[in-house]
Amino acid sequence: MSTAPTQSNHLILKSTSIDTKLGPMIAIADEKYLYLLEFADRHGLAHKIERVRKKMKADIISGENKIIEKIKNELANYFDGKKCQFETPFILNGSPFQKTVWNALQKIPLSETRSYLDIAKAVKKPTAFRAVANANSANQLAIIIPCHRVINSNGDLGGYAGGITRKQWLINHERK
Repeated sequence: MSTAPTQSNHLILKSTSIDTKLGPMIAIADEKYLYLLEFADRHGLAHKIERVRKKMKADIISGENKIIEKIKNELANYFDGKKCQFETPFILNGSPFQKTVWNALQKIPLSETRSYLDIAKAVKKPTAFRAVANANSANQLAIIIPCHRVINSNGDLGGYAGGITRKQWLINHERK
């Protein structure tokens, strides 16, 4: 028999759906940090949610809190074309290499793109462009960690777990 979330020693995370111009996104946060922000129809979303739950030893329940309200407001500004900095505090759950890649992605200026090779060089692993692509796909904070700004060296869009159409829209939106 399991213990009710409020009676356990687990961290309680709140989960909610946020409507955006590109479809609903799922946000998961506690009172201090955002742990996940993904498009609701993203391939592998259930696995990512379960990974957060296990990694944080958390129970996830439906609801909102101040962190979710903050990211909702920041996303609204972003989609309205206001050049906003995302200031919602978040936790990066990944390997040391993944975290290094995600930190490099945050340095890509709004309206610019970089290749997987560029990011590999930036993290001092110039032959690791495939590992960079894998780190991109493991990103749990869509838009905030701008993996959509990473493209193939030949200029093609490459992959995006949220879908290529969304990736193209996000790149175009940021260039306006």
